[in-house]
Amino acid sequence: MSDLIQHHLIKVAQRLSSELAEAITALEAVNLTPHLDRPFPERLCRAVVGQQLSVKAAASIWQRVLVHAGEQPLMDFFHEAKPETLRACGLSAAKARAMGAIATTAQAGKLEGSELATLSVAERTQQLTALWGVGQWTADMMQIFYFGEPDIWPDGDTAARKTLEHLMGQQGQTQQIAAQFAPYRSYLALYLWRYLDAVPE
Repeated sequence: MSDLIQHHLIKVAQRLSSELAEAITALEAVNLTPHLDRPFPERLCRAVVGQQLSVKAAASIWQRVLVHAGEQPLMDFFHEAKPETLRACGLSAAKARAMGAIATTAQAGKLEGSELATLSVAERTQQLTALWGVGQWTADMMQIFYFGEPDIWPDGDTAARKTLEHLMGQQGQTQQIAAQFAPYRSYLALYLWRYLDAVPE
């Protein structure tokens, strides 16, 4: 299936930009796998940590969170931790507040991944972005990496947007360009991120 999707993306890209088509062609086929077996609130907190940070920086902060939490369940940790403890992990005041909001909602039983999976993409996004500190980018990341939705274009992701602009040789209109790759816009983003990772610094 992933090979067929890659072929579809290449065909669309060939109509738009030879450079974009070549970039997708040069990469191995990517897979998009849901992770519904993992605790949703924890994955959401992990996504919040990654807001406006490099993958490496976010991973470092998350590791410090896990060390501070120890054997304590993460939602209990975020619910009970003092602001200075979370800041010591590297979290900003805003992200620390977001963790508390997520933990409170989760402990009320309102963030069950299995229940969220039954909603439409729009309904799920609406419910997620109602949480303090969870915006469109974070919702998009959860749609792609947790729920495995195949047709999400994360226009708020600077890396994906700028890479698409670079390969298209033009600025702006990324949403309109990405729309042509429906119903596989998530895969387009995955290829753009993979391309960016492969580019020598």
